[in-house]
Amino acid sequence: MAASKVFNMKGEVVGEVTLPESVFGIQPNIGAIHTVVKNHLANRRQGTQSALTRAEVSGGGAKPYRQKGTGRARMGSSRVPQATHGGVVFAPKPRSYRYPVNKKLRRLALQSALSLKAAEDKIYVIDSLSMDEIKTKDLRLFLEKFEVTGKAILVTPELDENIILSARNLPGVTTTFATLLNTYDIMNARTFIVDKAALETIEEVYS
Repeated sequence: MAASKVFNMKGEVVGEVTLPESVFGIQPNIGAIHTVVKNHLANRRQGTQSALTRAEVSGGGAKPYRQKGTGRARMGSSRVPQATHGGVVFAPKPRSYRYPVNKKLRRLALQSALSLKAAEDKIYVIDSLSMDEIKTKDLRLFLEKFEVTGKAILVTPELDENIILSARNLPGVTTTFATLLNTYDIMNARTFIVDKAALETIEEVYS
C-alpha cells in the first residue's frame, strides 16, 4: 500500500498516512477515464444553440418576382436559404447532449484518476485543511509552500466556506468535498490536495 507524508498548513511534515490500495493503488484504466471525462463534458453542454428555418423566418409570403422572363432562377419566397436573411438549412435547435454512463465505470474511472495522481506523487495530505477566516493571500502562500504550479484541487471532508471563498480568486484552483469528487476535476488538476479526514470518506464512498 502506498504511503504519503502528512503536512500541516505551514507546509511542515507532521506524520505519514497509508493511502487506501483500493482507491489509490489500482492499475489505471485509461479507457474508462476517457469515457467518463467525455461524458462529463457532454453533460456540461448547455445545448441552447438555435437558428431559424425557412418556415420560421418572418416575411417571404409573396413571390419576389415573376416566374419567367427575368433571366433569374425561379423563386417562390424571399426567405429561402440561399437568399439574404433567409432561413438556415437543417437549423440547430435546443437539445440535451446528456447520455448515461453506468456507476461501475464511473467508479473505476475515479479510482484510476486517483491512482494516477498517487503514482505521479501529486497527492498532498494535510492534517487539517481549514482556515480561520476568508483570506486569499493566506491560501496562496499555503499553496506556494508546496510549489503548486498550474491547476490544483482542494478536497475537504465537508463544505468549508472559508476555503471555498479564499480559493475562488486563485486562477486554476478549484475546491470540492470528499463526496462530490469527479474524474474530470481530478484529471484537470495537476496537484491533488486533500484533508486527512477526507481520505476516510473517499475510501468509504469510492472503494
